[in-house]
Amino acid sequence: MSDPEADLWEALYTTRAMRRMRPDPVPLDVQARIMDAAVRAPSGGDAQPWRFLLVDDPEVKARLATPYRESIALLWRGHYAAQAEAAEADPEAPGSRRFLKLRSSVQHLADHFEDVPLLLFAFSRNDRDGGSIFPAVWSAMLAARGQGVGSALTNVLDVFRPDTTREILGVPRDRGWRLNATVAMGYPQGRWGIAQRQPAHQVTFRNSWGENAGFTVDEPLWSPQP
Repeated sequence: MSDPEADLWEALYTTRAMRRMRPDPVPLDVQARIMDAAVRAPSGGDAQPWRFLLVDDPEVKARLATPYRESIALLWRGHYAAQAEAAEADPEAPGSRRFLKLRSSVQHLADHFEDVPLLLFAFSRNDRDGGSIFPAVWSAMLAARGQGVGSALTNVLDVFRPDTTREILGVPRDRGWRLNATVAMGYPQGRWGIAQRQPAHQVTFRNSWGENAGFTVDEPLWSPQP
């Protein structure tokens, strides 16, 4: 019998960005479970100021692929330009290797965007800081993990091509709906695993900025059972 607590920790530790996906469609009953979990997330004032749009139509995905690739190109030329230049100058440095691996993964998703089995677009209204929409998005990603479906959240379309995206998706212009996130979903080609991160104690303070957290976590506190 499955251990609910163990399942919870596994989902929390292994739900990382999975950008390389098989073409297999995500069945409707699996999509229903994902979205039913998403709408159970906390919502400020119980306002539930969200709408979710699922896209699996090949024609719609094909129309979205060009603005998505344009957005990724702008990302490389802008925000990550200096980091990319440094990584290419010294590709064997540990930081360079991590960045180049990340860039390859992100670019793979861009190059195969129309092949992603399922796209989830998350919209909100009167949720300025995302305090309601992003818990729901994360719940959807955790629920997807529970169903064996990988996911990768990206916000380049809402940063670089929001109007184009809303037009393609038929979102009403005069209702105040803001695109907060795009989540690619599909059965992953790779394996689930614990993402490498800075240790928690290095990015956590207690009572005052810069003060010691009071604990040290040198290795992940959860690992898969043999």
